[in-house]
Amino acid sequence: MAEYHFDNQVISDTGRNRIIYLDNAATTPLCAAAREAIGRLLRESFANPSSQHREGREARSRIDAARDAVAEVFGGDYSEIYFTSGGTEADNLALFGAMMAAPSDRNHLIVSAIEHHAVLDAARKLEKWGRKVSYLPVNRQGVVEIESLNSAITDRTALVSVMHANNEIGTIQAIEELAAVAHQYGALFHTDAVQSVSSMPIDVNRLGVDLLSFSAHKFYGPKGVGGLYVRKGIAISPLMHGGSQERELRPGTENIIGIVALAAALKWTSAHRERDIKRIARFRRRLEDRLEAISGVSVNAKAAGRLPGIVNISVDGVEAQSLLLRLDRMGVAASAGSACSSGALEPSHVLLALGYNREEASQCIRLSLGRYTTISDIELASDRIAEAITAIRKTGSKI
Repeated sequence: MAEYHFDNQVISDTGRNRIIYLDNAATTPLCAAAREAIGRLLRESFANPSSQHREGREARSRIDAARDAVAEVFGGDYSEIYFTSGGTEADNLALFGAMMAAPSDRNHLIVSAIEHHAVLDAARKLEKWGRKVSYLPVNRQGVVEIESLNSAITDRTALVSVMHANNEIGTIQAIEELAAVAHQYGALFHTDAVQSVSSMPIDVNRLGVDLLSFSAHKFYGPKGVGGLYVRKGIAISPLMHGGSQERELRPGTENIIGIVALAAALKWTSAHRERDIKRIARFRRRLEDRLEAISGVSVNAKAAGRLPGIVNISVDGVEAQSLLLRLDRMGVAASAGSACSSGALEPSHVLLALGYNREEASQCIRLSLGRYTTISDIELASDRIAEAITAIRKTGSKI
């Protein structure tokens, strides 16, 4: 039995019986730095950070240090970082907060058609509340073209929200250029960077964004904690009321364990990112080469600039649900980037936005690599995928 050592973790290769995790875009395992931070806090600190006694002040100092660490990685200021329960809350806080705080003559919101549902559903709710919402189209590679924003934006636009990188196909957007257009019209610019933090350096000043969402569990931190960067001088309204925490923008007793672990994971990810990106990108190329050798398999959005760890493939004649069920039985964890409802797998809104029809979109799955993916995982997973596709085409069965 071979063993792979990464970040003081041992990943055992038990041959053909081992589970291969290729769903890192959904969530990542805890890194050692986050685990150690959690263990340390569980042993050493339990006080409420809002308490005025010594123990409370000590807890507060840990949150302050975490906020400083996050600000340093993102190139922002301590006062610009607000902690939330995760990316969904951060996206909602950005959209609802900015639109509710906007002047009455700015009631227009622009989002891209391939945003995460945390943005799209918030936009639809705002639409029901009387705000005007425009949905930017994307090209076949999943890229928002500058011309489409220029055509949609007006002097009444309050906010533009375009994700940094897509969680299903990995396409990276030209955030700097898009933000510049928004600012020409006096609009704020928000980007959902939840998927990109682990794979790209984030500099809020270089990107030129006013608001940026992030979530710990996508960069080897714990679930249930994330945050929103809010550029100094930008006023947004809180979603909740009842406390002065997070400078009254996000009330509620802070999740000190999650916040400290988030900062630890972000620092760790930032320190290892360059080496990891090269390695993961190399593994992705190997995986794509092996998958494209299978009849009827193609890589989606391959011509676009993409995150190194996301591979979205179309499998001609094979439903994604059937393939995922069989792969699960074979020990390969993957996803379709789609929601299951009443037992039916709905086609991805992202792929539909790219111009795929419903049948084509229902034949796509996502494989996502991470820091703990090995070359052995790539070889064995591609073999299992080929085996599963052959079996489904031969029998038409799901499992």
